[in-house]
Formats: sequence, structure tokens, C-alpha cells
Amino acid sequence: MSNPDSLPDVTPPKSKPDPEHPKPFNIDDIDEEEEEEEEDDDDENDVEYDEEDAKGEVFGEPNRPKPQSREAQFRSEKLKMDSLLQRMQSGPVSVRVHDVIIKGNTKTKDHVIEAETEVLNSVGSMQELLKASQIVNLRLQALEIFDSVKITLDSGPPELPGTANVIIEVVETASPLSGQIGAYTKAEARSSTVEGSLKYKNFFGYGDLWDGSLAYGYDHSAELSAGVFLPRFKGLVTPVTARAYLLSQDWLKFSSYKERSMGLSLGLFSTPYHDLAYNLAWRTLTDPSQMSSRSIRRQLGHNLLSSLKYTFKFDRRNSTMRPTRGYAFVSTTQIGGLAPDSRSLRFLRQEFDLRYIVPLGFYHAALNFGVSGGAVFPWGNGFSSRPSSLPERFFLGGNISPVCALGGPTALWGFKTRGLGPTEPKRQVNNENADPSGVDFLGGDLAVTALADLSFDLPFRWFREKGIHAHVFACAGNVAKLTENEYRNISVQKFVESLRSSVGVGLVVPTSLFRMELNYCYILKKLDHDRAKTGVWLTFSAAA
Repeated sequence: MSNPDSLPDVTPPKSKPDPEHPKPFNIDDIDEEEEEEEEDDDDENDVEYDEEDAKGEVFGEPNRPKPQSREAQFRSEKLKMDSLLQRMQSGPVSVRVHDVIIKGNTKTKDHVIEAETEVLNSVGSMQELLKASQIVNLRLQALEIFDSVKITLDSGPPELPGTANVIIEVVETASPLSGQIGAYTKAEARSSTVEGSLKYKNFFGYGDLWDGSLAYGYDHSAELSAGVFLPRFKGLVTPVTARAYLLSQDWLKFSSYKERSMGLSLGLFSTPYHDLAYNLAWRTLTDPSQMSSRSIRRQLGHNLLSSLKYTFKFDRRNSTMRPTRGYAFVSTTQIGGLAPDSRSLRFLRQEFDLRYIVPLGFYHAALNFGVSGGAVFPWGNGFSSRPSSLPERFFLGGNISPVCALGGPTALWGFKTRGLGPTEPKRQVNNENADPSGVDFLGGDLAVTALADLSFDLPFRWFREKGIHAHVFACAGNVAKLTENEYRNISVQKFVESLRSSVGVGLVVPTSLFRMELNYCYILKKLDHDRAKTGVWLTFSAAA
């Protein structure tokens, strides 16, 4: 009789794995190893089992096998897993997926879930299957229509060795209606907004997300919109979004006009790096003050926006609120005038933004460098002598942080909203209360900005625990006019000589909704009509 305190060594001898001919996965192989592992223990307990069976033996009936206890079942499963792990460590374990079984979806269509599991069809080993299962789990949770997702791997049919079944169990959300409020940056918008929204999930069972929202932007904009998101539509491989909106923007204080837009935005193609959207809007520019400059008055009235917008973006920064390492790049190309209408705006718009962060290795310090630029130009007959569309021009300045404003040239520390660039005197009226020195900021067709930001922790534990840190910064930028033959009067030297710049130091308070900065800005250079000041500034910025 064997020693009851010892177990036979069933570890297979180590051999060099053959990656070209991996051993196929079969649950029966593990069962055989388990049986060998338990053989000695079974021999020791034979007498005891015989005595117990004899007590319960019924004449004329065959002896029935005694069911395993929970401890024996647990030990059996543990031995199977240990054996499988040993084989996976020694080399690839060949396996392919025989079937994907979906359970728990009472409302969600099967094809919606199956579309997220396509990666399982290409696995060739157990290692690849585990990684693919994790990806599928994350994709299903990202649909926001399930409270939980559980994936179980099981052996395939006995007649098909080397196969596995994937069992996906989902629990659909118990509360399809939800509401939230926060700060966001949308692809359809140009700036950050504070938004309140209501969302209804999976109304038709296609993973569809319906929402209505009311938003107020930091650029004095207000928007009422409703939209739908479909993860899979008519067999398309990317999500489809549609959004109808009413947008109002008040620029009377800066450029003597108000903008009203009613339109539709369609997201045609979207991946982690690429985004293609179509925008159709009826837009109206008005001047209730009747004091706008000549250039603004020429742009007033109705026009049609029909444009296609392509965005390429990759972001390898470790944080959008306080990046301390990584890099990011965004390029946006927009073409307008896709409708056969004389009031359709015809323009080409290109902008880019590049960021690179260098960690310094002390006090969580990092240097954030950035450069961005953009240009807009009309197209069609006589394009060189025509002005560009006013809302499509570039305006610099505003109450946002350049660190968070990833997407194009927008902000400069110390300069107010639409606080620099080409200007034109407002209309003179016989009114004693009128400001004779008032000007309209016209924006520009060419814009360039650059920034350098050094962030670091403060030597106080409480500040570090809350994420509050300090930063020292510098920025520069300029905007110029190219249309109406003005490109003939501009040169690189003139453009560089008219660059505006500022430096400063401040305290940064990051939150889950926005980044708040309390800065002291010193204006190094500005022109006569620029709206900038040296002093204390408080800015709020959402993550780009």
C-alpha cells in the first residue's frame, strides 16, 4: 500500500515546444492526467468504499457509483486547470472556437452581440482565445446596455478534439433611462460645454442609445439637441450616429453678430483613429445692434452649410487633464459646398495639433510642448478675391487652457475670447452712448499657436493627494487674413514679428468634470486693439 501522505508526480517532462505543431487542446487529456493523479488515493479508499456500499446494497440492482463530494469536485477542477496552465507555459495549446453560445439577452438582438465577437473566429491557440475573450468582454460592456457580462470557456464536442465553446452570459440593464450632467467636448462642437442630458438605452434592441441634451458652452453658445447612436447598422463595421440640433451663439460683444443654426450631423465612419462626419445646417447671421462693421454686414443673412469633415487622431498621453508623458496628434480636414445651391458655403479648412510631453523624473514634473495651426480658404470661381465664411474662420483667445484644447489653434493664456487678430471699426452712429473706439474682431484665415508648460507637484502631502499641482507656462500665437488677395501682403517675417505672447505661473485643480486653473499671466507682446491683460485669470477647461 502506498504512503497516504504522498502523491505521484504527474508533471510531464520538460520538452522544447514546437511552435509550428502545437499540441491540440482536449479536455479528455486533462481528465486522464487527473485520473492518474487520483489513482493511488482511490486504491487506499477501496476497502472503505466497499464496506459503505455493502451497507446500502440492494439485491437485484447494480452497484451505483458514489457521487463525488464538493471537495473532490473542487480538487478535480483545480487539477485540470493546473495541468492546462503547465501546458500553456510550455508552449502554444492549439484550439479553435466551435461555437459561441449567447445567454441572457431577452431584448437585445443576437446579431448585435455576435458582431462584437468576430475576433473569436480567428484564434488558433488557448493563449489567443483568452486574450480575445477579454477584448469581447470590454467591447460588450462599452455598449452601455448590459449591467454585467460573463464569458465562460468550455470544451467542444467530444467528436471534435481541439475545439472549445465560448458561453457569453449577459444581464441587460435594469434601468434603461439615465441622466447626467458634466463637461464635455464633442466632435460636432468647437469648444467645451457644460451639458445636462437624458439617455434611454436599447429602446429597439439594437444596442441603440437615444439622448436629448441641453448644453451651454464657454464660448457663449447654447444648444438643444437630440441624437441616436447605433453600434451596428445594416451590417456596417463601424457605429453610426445622427444628431439634430438647434444652436445659438452670441458674438455681439466681440464681432457684432449673432448666429443661429438648425441642422443635422451624421457620423458616417468612426474608429479609434479615424472619424468621418457629414453636417447639413441652415444658418442665419444677424446684427440686432445695427453697429457691425462693413465686413460683418457683408456676411449677414442666410446660408447653407453642407460639409464633410474627416478627423485623424491618436492620443498616447497618460492623461488629458494632466499629461506627464506621451504624445498626441490631431488632423482635421473639412470641405464645404457639397450641395448644389448658390447659398451653399464653399470652403476648404485644414487644422492640426501636435503635443509631446517629456517627464523629468522628480516631483512628478513634466514638460508639455505643443504646436497647432490651421488655414481656411474659399473655393470656386474667383475664390482668391472672395472672403471666407465668417463662422469658419479662426479666432484665438478665451477662458480655456491650451493644455486641454487639443484639436487646433484656439486659446492663448492672458487673451480674452476673440481677443486678437484682424479688426475693423464698427459702424459710426449718432449716439452719445456709442463707443467711438469700438472694433469688430474679424478672425483670420491662417492661425498658428505654440505652448510650453512645466507642471510639478507641490511639497505638501494634502495637495498631492488631491492632484493639485503648480505649473509655469509660456505661449505665443498669431492669426492673419489670406482671402480677398491679402495673401500677397503677408510674409513669414511679418507674421513672426506680429506674434502675440505671454508667460505666467499658476495653480491647477483637476476634477472629474473639468480642469480649473488660477493663473497669473504676464503679457509679453500684444497689438493696439488686442484684448489682453496682465493679472490674475481663472480658467475652466474640459478634457479634449
